[in-house]
Amino acid sequence: MTDSILKRWDITVEELTQVVDQNPSLRGMLLGYLAEMKLEKLWPRRTGVSDVSKHDDHDRKKKGDRVVAYKGREFIFESKSLQTNTIRKTDEGWVGKTQVDASDRREVILPDGTKVNTTCLLRNEFHILAVNVFAFEDKWRFVFAKNSDLPSSKYKGYTEYQRNHLLATLVTVHWPPVPPFYEEPFTLMNEML
Repeated sequence: MTDSILKRWDITVEELTQVVDQNPSLRGMLLGYLAEMKLEKLWPRRTGVSDVSKHDDHDRKKKGDRVVAYKGREFIFESKSLQTNTIRKTDEGWVGKTQVDASDRREVILPDGTKVNTTCLLRNEFHILAVNVFAFEDKWRFVFAKNSDLPSSKYKGYTEYQRNHLLATLVTVHWPPVPPFYEEPFTLMNEML
């Protein structure tokens, strides 16, 4: 068995906790990768899933954090987290925002063949957005939305055509989920089959 990261780095749980608590960008990065792992653990619970794989993080041409083979079709899931400074408790539950964009500016090709240099993700670049809502109540839960149901960019620097094909970079998320978000992804995948 491999030694734990604590043993390999010769640090204590308290030291790791202190570093994570003092560095929000590190906390965000760790939560993001942990969310991908937690997301992957959802699949064995359901029949119809034959495989779960992960794209190379450095391949800018392939978006998506997990590829799920479900009932003979591959579905690409993009995993995102809440921005903790946007979270608030309401009478109905929780509300916050998630940043839905690429980590780096890149050139994308729109359906008409034109190119745009952007951090926006493309409509239909992945199938389902999975947002971990751990930050609402410190519980590992997700909400899911079809890419086609996500809001478009409103940035005035893009043409109307470009805005229609680029996703908004900040999306509101609720718990309990409010459409276009749902508590589980299988209904959405079945709709797309």
